Amino acid sequence: MAFNIQDWVKQNSKDEVLFLYNGEVSNSFLADSLGTIEAQLEQAPSKARKKIFNVLVEAMQNLYHHSSVLPPDSSEELKGKYAVCILSKNCVGYHVITGNFVNEKQKTFLDNHLSHINKLDKEELKNLYKEILDNQEFSEKGGGGLGMVDIARKSGSKIKFEFHNYSENYYFFSINVNIVE
Repeated sequence: MAFNIQDWVKQNSKDEVLFLYNGEVSNSFLADSLGTIEAQLEQAPSKARKKIFNVLVEAMQNLYHHSSVLPPDSSEELKGKYAVCILSKNCVGYHVITGNFVNEKQKTFLDNHLSHINKLDKEELKNLYKEILDNQEFSEKGGGGLGMVDIARKSGSKIKFEFHNYSENYYFFSINVNIVE
């Protein structure tokens, strides 16, 4: 069975959804969404609110800078830099869940990079962060893998990630970051 975006969104929206965006990512998406999210987080404890907001900013910037545009023969609703961003709450804490399309090369990098990040403890993450900054090896889109390291550091949890085969050479890549209150 082929991967279905709407089924994925439904599956990842089972907790109390505080924010849900499903569409093309643009500069206005970033600005408009952050204001809405900030208002939704007013009732969260201040320490959790700061973590959630920092993780969301980084995750949304990653969506904006690193989403692949699907080929012209893709579904009309998936044109441009399509992405999903969900902020939800359950009895344990908050979940920041994002999804976007990546190509084969991005998939390989992300799989290796996130597997490595998830093996590191707090001190090792701090050292990797400094190493990436010191080496200043940035991609053509500006990143050197720093965003995912920052998400792991700020959330204090492992990054759950998946790749769903969408079409030849394209995958729907999702992360789920847990932030405990």
